[in-house]
Amino acid sequence: MITFQENTLTVEQYLYLREQVGWKPLTKEQAQKALDNSLYTLSCYMDGNLVGMGRMVGDGAVVCYIQDLIVSPDAQFCGIGSMIMEWLIGYTESIGIPGTTMMLDLMCAKGREPFYEKHGFIARPTKDLGPGMIQYLEL
Repeated sequence: MITFQENTLTVEQYLYLREQVGWKPLTKEQAQKALDNSLYTLSCYMDGNLVGMGRMVGDGAVVCYIQDLIVSPDAQFCGIGSMIMEWLIGYTESIGIPGTTMMLDLMCAKGREPFYEKHGFIARPTKDLGPGMIQYLEL
């Protein structure tokens, strides 16, 4: 049985899921601050075990950003990522201002573009949009 919980993700759960997929380690302080400043988090459980999560940041009016979408390796290819994505899109639609347009952005790992494209995202660059860019700051 698959269940979801909104805005209950703990720092330990967040760090655990990041480790499961080999993402760059964060300090507990970093992870807690990230969660505290999130617009929304969604936790996914399969048979009572945490197997995935999604995290959104943004202003809720002009732009929202899917910062994290993680599914544990042992639960991948079961449709969980798509379920989380649909919840995140639905949440964004629910907080937007009627009659306006809001950007829903993300950056994905190389090779994961088809997953996001099936959920309505477009890869950049396009004819009208330049490439996404990133800078890592060593603090």
